[in-house]
Amino acid sequence: MGRIAELISNPGEILPLAKIYLASRAATKLPKDPKLAFCYDMLNKVSRSFAVVIQQLPNPLRDAICVFYLVLRGLDTVEDDMSIPINTKVPILKSFHEKIFQRDFSMDCGTHHYQRLMKEFSIVVDVFLSLDQASQDVIADITKSMGDGMAKFIEKEVVKTSEYDLYCHYVAGLVGIGLSQLFAASGLEAPEIAKDKVLANHMGLFLQKTNIIRDYLEDVQEYPEPRMFWPHEIWGKYTAKLEDLKEKRMRTQAVQCLNHMVLDALQHMPHSIEYMQRLQNTQVFRFCAIPQIMAAGTLALCYDNGKVFEGPVKLRRGLTASVFDRCSDMHDLYSWFLAFLDTLEHKVLYDVAGEDPTREDVLDQVTRNKDACVSGLQQLEKKTPSGAMTSLGLACDIAWVLVAGLWVYYAFGIGGAQLPPFLVPLLAPTPHFVVVHQVFSVLFLLMSVHGAVFSDR
Repeated sequence: MGRIAELISNPGEILPLAKIYLASRAATKLPKDPKLAFCYDMLNKVSRSFAVVIQQLPNPLRDAICVFYLVLRGLDTVEDDMSIPINTKVPILKSFHEKIFQRDFSMDCGTHHYQRLMKEFSIVVDVFLSLDQASQDVIADITKSMGDGMAKFIEKEVVKTSEYDLYCHYVAGLVGIGLSQLFAASGLEAPEIAKDKVLANHMGLFLQKTNIIRDYLEDVQEYPEPRMFWPHEIWGKYTAKLEDLKEKRMRTQAVQCLNHMVLDALQHMPHSIEYMQRLQNTQVFRFCAIPQIMAAGTLALCYDNGKVFEGPVKLRRGLTASVFDRCSDMHDLYSWFLAFLDTLEHKVLYDVAGEDPTREDVLDQVTRNKDACVSGLQQLEKKTPSGAMTSLGLACDIAWVLVAGLWVYYAFGIGGAQLPPFLVPLLAPTPHFVVVHQVFSVLFLLMSVHGAVFSDR
C-alpha cells in the first residue's frame, strides 16, 4: 500500500514511472554476441539504474563504458571481500590492471551476482580486449591507479578530511577522469574534456561522498568487520567511536555529525555544475547529469535525517523516474538542483536545531549553490526564447499521448490488433501480468493526456 499511496500523493510521477518501465525492459534486451550479452546481463544485475542510463549512449562508447564499469566492479569486489587475507588482497589489487589482459583470469570471491561476475571474469576480459586501443589504455590506466589507491587504504584509517578526499579520489574521482577520457576518445566530446581532471575528480567525489553518507549503517555493520569511511577529523567532534552513532542515545550527536558530512559533500556541487556546462553531447550529458542530480536529492533527503542511522534511506521511485525523464540539458540540471537545494534550505531554516555546529555553514553553502543555479538559468533564458521551449515541450507531450494510445490499443487487443515484431520486447505483457499490464496502460494514457493538457511549460 505504501507505493500506491506514493502514486496517489504524487500523480505526476506515474508517467515517468511508465517511461522508465519501458526503458528498463529495453535494457534487458541483450546483444546477440554471447560475450557482450554476458557483460550487459551482469550490468543489469549489479547496477540496474546504471544499465538504463548506459543504454542510451551510442556505440562504441556504450560497450567501452559497460566494460569499464565491470572491470572496476571486479576490482571493487576484491576490495570489499573481507574474507580475503590482506597479504593476499593487496598484491591482487595492485596487479588487477595486468590481469584484465589475461584471457583465462577469474577469481572465486564476492557474493551473489558479484561472485558469478568474478568466476566468469574471463568473458569480461575477452570483451575488453576487443575494444579499440585508446579505450583499453584508459581502462587499464585507471584500473592501475585505483588498485594502487585501494591497497593504500586497506589497513589505513581515514583520519583527516584530506585523506577522505584522497580515498574518494581513488575509488570515484578516477572513474570521473576515466569517463572523461573515454568521452573524448569516442569523439562525442572535445579533447579538452579529458584534460580537466580537477573537475572530473570533483564529480566523482560528489557521488562517492553521498554514497558514504547514505551507507553509514551498512558499512558499520559489515561482516566480519566494519568498514569505516567517515573521517575522524569530522566524527571525532561528536563521538569517541564512530560505530556509537547508530545508538539511539547518540541521536543528537549522530545527526549533527551527519549534517557536517553533508556540508563537506556540498562543496563539490559548484564544480559539478561547471563540468556539466562543458558537455556538448546530449546523451553524454544525460549519462553524467542523472547521477549528479540523484546525489543532490539524496543529500537533501539524508540531511538532518536520523533514519540514516536506522536503515536504508533512498529517494522514492517516482522521484527517481522523474529525474530520468527530465534531464536533457542544463536547464533541467539547474531546476533539479534548485528543487533539492530548496529542500535543504527549508530544513536548515525550520528543522535544524539552532545549536547545530554547522547550521550556518550549510546555509551559506546552500545559498551559494542556489545563486549559481539561478544565475545559470537566467543566462540560459537569455539565449533560448521561451516560445521555442514551449513548442518543444508540447511536441514531446503529443508524442507521448500517441505512444500511450498505441500501448492501450495493443494491450487490450482492440480489433484483434497484434504488435509488430519490433515492438514486442517493449509493449507485450508477460503471460502472468496481462491484467496488470492493461491497467498500467490505461494509467499511462491518462497521465499522458494529463501532462499534455495541464502542462505548465
